[in-house]
Amino acid sequence: MSGPPAEILRARVVHVRHHPFRHRLDYRIWALLLDLDRLDDAAAASRLFAHDGAGLVSFHAIDHGPRDGSSLRAWADGVLATADIARPARIRILAMPRVLGYVFNPITLYLCEDESGEPSAVIYQVKNTFGDQHPYVARLSGGMSHRHAARKTMHVSPFIGMAARYGFTLAVSGQRIGLVIDEHEDGARVLTASLAGRREPMTDRGLLRALAAMPFVTIKAMAAIHVHALRLWLKGARYHARPAPPAPAPTIAR
Repeated sequence: MSGPPAEILRARVVHVRHHPFRHRLDYRIWALLLDLDRLDDAAAASRLFAHDGAGLVSFHAIDHGPRDGSSLRAWADGVLATADIARPARIRILAMPRVLGYVFNPITLYLCEDESGEPSAVIYQVKNTFGDQHPYVARLSGGMSHRHAARKTMHVSPFIGMAARYGFTLAVSGQRIGLVIDEHEDGARVLTASLAGRREPMTDRGLLRALAAMPFVTIKAMAAIHVHALRLWLKGARYHARPAPPAPAPTIAR
């Protein structure tokens, strides 16, 4: 399979609340882009990265997919099949790894390619801080930029209701990955969440630079969520109680 088994994405995350008042969250992260069929190759090439084992930086199947430690490739293939999307030649997962054993990913991307290397599908696995998760899946058709939309299926922010809809804009190139999610409620755009980053090969030197710049990147993401939730509450944002978790069947974006 062409391309490296692992890359680092140095990225900026921005959330802008548009309605009923303006609020902004802006911070930097780093994440890994991993070939699901070559995880052991990535671990073998690094002294700092481990696959399903102890390491300064590690990736564990139990943190993703069905969260039971089973094959993530098989899980992703099954999600795609429910949307009548053929098994891709390659799936790369974009997620923050465990750092010193801790991880939380608000969203994980499964980027799928066909035999020619063209984008064929994407799975967005969304998690909330209550422990729920839900996949949204979309078919892609060539090119570097893709737009699709879906109804909101899982409770994420306690300050946005379940009647909202998502609009996704995904852009993937050899150097960069970008994702913008616009959330609309009652016809008004209430939130824009974006991630934009530059890719580089995953080397031990690159991992050390990432760790030196942001040694607690996963804790940082969780802390930012709670700090800004408190700030929204203090501004008077309306609270929405958590509903029952959604069924495991994926939501299809079109």
